Amino acid sequence: MKKLLAYLKPYAMESVVGPLFKLLEACFELAVPLVMAAVIDRGVPAGDRGYVLSMGAVLVGLGLLGFASSLTAQYFAAKASMGFGTGLRQAVFHHINTLAQVQLEQAGAPSLVTRLTVDINQAQAGVNLVLRLFLRSPFIVIGAVLMSLFIDVKLTVIFLAASPLLALCIYLVMRFTLPMYRGIQGRLDLVSKLTRQNLSGARVIRAFSRQKDEQAAFVDASSQLTQAQLLAGRISALLNPATFTIVNLAVLCILWFGGVRVNAGQLSQGQLIALINYMSQILLALVALANLIISMTRATASMQRIAELMAIKPTVVDRAVAVPTPESGAAKLAFQNVYFSYPGAQDFALSAIDFAVRQGQWIGVIGGTGSGKSTLVNLIPRFFDPSAGVVLLDGRPLQDYPLKVLRNRVGIVPQRASLFRGTIRSNLLFGNEKASEEDLWRALEIAQAADFVREKEDGLDAPVLQDGKNLSGGQRQRLTIARALVKRPQILILDDSASALDYATEAALRKALRENGFGTTVFVVSQRVASIQNADAILVLEDGHMAGFASHGALYQTSEVYKEICHSQLKSEEVRRG
Repeated sequence: MKKLLAYLKPYAMESVVGPLFKLLEACFELAVPLVMAAVIDRGVPAGDRGYVLSMGAVLVGLGLLGFASSLTAQYFAAKASMGFGTGLRQAVFHHINTLAQVQLEQAGAPSLVTRLTVDINQAQAGVNLVLRLFLRSPFIVIGAVLMSLFIDVKLTVIFLAASPLLALCIYLVMRFTLPMYRGIQGRLDLVSKLTRQNLSGARVIRAFSRQKDEQAAFVDASSQLTQAQLLAGRISALLNPATFTIVNLAVLCILWFGGVRVNAGQLSQGQLIALINYMSQILLALVALANLIISMTRATASMQRIAELMAIKPTVVDRAVAVPTPESGAAKLAFQNVYFSYPGAQDFALSAIDFAVRQGQWIGVIGGTGSGKSTLVNLIPRFFDPSAGVVLLDGRPLQDYPLKVLRNRVGIVPQRASLFRGTIRSNLLFGNEKASEEDLWRALEIAQAADFVREKEDGLDAPVLQDGKNLSGGQRQRLTIARALVKRPQILILDDSASALDYATEAALRKALRENGFGTTVFVVSQRVASIQNADAILVLEDGHMAGFASHGALYQTSEVYKEICHSQLKSEEVRRG
């Protein structure tokens, strides 16, 4: 957690000046009871109106100076805390983007969003309060005790007796609430997860009439969050009445014993009033300190969660600085005895994968659900690295390429089409910001998307909602294909990206890609034999193992797995024709 405080370094001056002005305000506040005591003891008994008015002016001056100091401290504290929050938020967002896909899935999107927003806001608020109150409150307490010693040593014993009790109250509250607030943030993650799940899967939930079940699950999670918050709130709420009780008892003792000393002539009325004022200052300072501790407890829990996220080391590290020279005569892409397993998994998702692909070849990837198709193609842009073995691009390991260079050479169209809020043009330019309008239309033509884009009133500038919700599934898929083509990749991965297309559109897409595909090496991942049977070579996967790598005809003769897939989808004449 100490590492997070490094984001305060750019605001070191503000972090020092803010508390100093708060201490200056405290000095003015500590001087007020002494002035009041002088008025009561000297001005009032003598009926010296001029003295009373001059001391009144001093009190007004002290108040104005304290107000100005407080505003200045608030300004610098706010500047430092906002800067800290902004820097930390940017650092966390950057760190999230360095994590491998597997790590992101393990962390969970709701938890990441909560840490990026709620937790950082809590930490930011905690820093603000610390800069304003952490030094001021103890300074007021210590200063009030010292000023009380200056007035009357015997009555100051009451102050000293109350202090350990107050410290014990604060410690007990902090001791019990810190783990509670950590649990609250975890329950908040669960509520966020259920909310996201219900919003994204609303159609499915309604189709299966599971609204009541989902509502019950949400109510249960929400109730648990509420109960945890109430319990932590009740314990935290005990702090203020406990401190008030202790301090008020101390004030009663001061009044009792102080009255006795006033009657004995050992203490003046003004001094007694000053002692009570100092006790009140201690009370207010401790109340502020108690609220600070409650906020710090929440902030500490949030900062620990952020620190846990920042402690996750990316499994895919970009160490390359220069683009390697391609090896002469090497295959465009080669897998050499590649193994891969997901974190925590006992078995390999991929085992002994070994094949090579030449430039411009079309490679089909087929296999049953869970056979490792998506895992294999995700190794190419280094969304994660192999557990063993090596993947080569132009004869060089993928790790030798800077990630930006590698991913600029690889275009991927995922299973789930993902579009961003904006326009068709802005989504296409996501692949290549420097692409001309001609480039955009050419990509749309190849992707079989040009016709429906032309039909729109604004054409390329037609609006696109978040996730392309104003477009059909087929339109979204074609636009994502066009977006990948705009960057003119050396390797294009179509990961079951034509599942929402009809057979005629898919056939036209395959033909256009072959004829106008910029000499790109294409990987087509599909569950449909018809989509890949005309490929130059087909990679058959079964439970993460290679069950064949050859043309359609050769595989049909040599691979029982592929033969079984063919017979499950195609008629005999279609198999022979392929």
